[in-house]
Amino acid sequence: QVQLVESGGGLVQAGGSLRLSCAASGTIFSINAMAWYRQAPGKQRELVAGITRGGSTNYADSVKGRFTISRDNAKNTVYLQMNSLKPEDTAVYYCKVWSVVGNDYWGQGTQVTVSS
Repeated sequence: QVQLVESGGGLVQAGGSLRLSCAASGTIFSINAMAWYRQAPGKQRELVAGITRGGSTNYADSVKGRFTISRDNAKNTVYLQMNSLKPEDTAVYYCKVWSVVGNDYWGQGTQVTVSS
C-alpha cells in the first residue's frame, strides 16, 4: 500500500512563495504518476498540476507560469513550487498518486492561505 504525507502549507502574503511536498511511503515503489489538487470551501476540487514518472507535466491554466511541479522518483516525493501567490490560490492542497497497477491514493491535505 501507499501512504502519502504532505507538508509545506502555511500562511503567506500575496506575491510570496511556498513549496509543498508529498512523500509516498511504502516498502515497494509502484508510483506511475503524481498530481496536486486543491479545494476551497464551497468549491469543487480541481487539478492544479500533474507529472508522470517520465517527467511530463500539465498545469491548470490558472497557475501556468507561477507553479512548478517536480518529483524525485528515488524518494517517491512530489513537490509543488508556488510563486507569485494570489488570494485566489487559498485552498486545501491534496497530493494524489497513481500506482503502476492503476490504484490511486490521496494525501491528507495541507492548508495554503494567501493574504491580500
